[in-house]
Amino acid sequence: MSTVSTPMVRSAPLINRDRVIDWLGIAPFIIFSLLFLIIPTLYLVAGAFLTPEGDLTLKNIGDLFTPSIMSAYSISIRVSVASALGGALIGFFLAWAVVLGGLPASIRSTLLTFSGVASNFAGVPLAFAFLATLGRTGLVTIFLREWFGFNLYGTGFNLLSFFGLTITYMYFQIPLMVLILTPALDGMKKEWREASQILGATNRQYWTMVALPILWPSLLGTTLLLFANAFGAIATAFALTGSSLNIVPILLYAQIRGDVLHNANLGYAIALGMVVITGVSNVLYLMLRMRAERWQK
Repeated sequence: MSTVSTPMVRSAPLINRDRVIDWLGIAPFIIFSLLFLIIPTLYLVAGAFLTPEGDLTLKNIGDLFTPSIMSAYSISIRVSVASALGGALIGFFLAWAVVLGGLPASIRSTLLTFSGVASNFAGVPLAFAFLATLGRTGLVTIFLREWFGFNLYGTGFNLLSFFGLTITYMYFQIPLMVLILTPALDGMKKEWREASQILGATNRQYWTMVALPILWPSLLGTTLLLFANAFGAIATAFALTGSSLNIVPILLYAQIRGDVLHNANLGYAIALGMVVITGVSNVLYLMLRMRAERWQK
């Protein structure tokens, strides 16, 4: 009597080796996000509703509506809006010139390389560069006065002011706009322009009725990203203006680390307000970017 041997069935491993390797690859990012983003955010959210003794309170949230803090938020929002709109407008025309204009390819590569560097140039070096250029004894200021008899500061201009800080922020806002908007302009298909021309549309009609409606989510979303980028900046503003311009990041620094205004829990509440504002801006940016990507597929 013959026996039929049945093949041995190997049981599936309890742990997928490839999946473990994949998780190990992103483990440093997860750890970094937990230590420097998620846990600190949860810590300041909890601190915003606590007293120095550790009791629950809403006083810190209520203090956000005092005139001095509301003024700081107002100045920060106005600086962020002004630099975002200025950076978006100038950055759009720069990106359009190198992508859809008739400029040589070498200019595009040069501009994108410079934008990659300039968009990350901030803090004390940027403040020093503007002071050395447009300060009261800056190179451009002295050049205009000595060679053209034009007193820049005689016109009311002041680098250590709302207008001066806005111009300084635009130095890294414009390159960031170029970097983000260039792929959107690259995604504009030639067939759309050709179809509009066949239908008898002028260049103005193409831009107002076809191109700009398609680019509008990218334009608005990038502008919101520029707003969030400027709203959270502190190193450049602090190095440039010190405490002469009362913006939210400087006020937050004074509340947490200062000697006179030291109130860590109120600082946590101020930081919570900043997180809410920048969070809303970033969520709207992501929603608009997803909408814009539909046209690029």
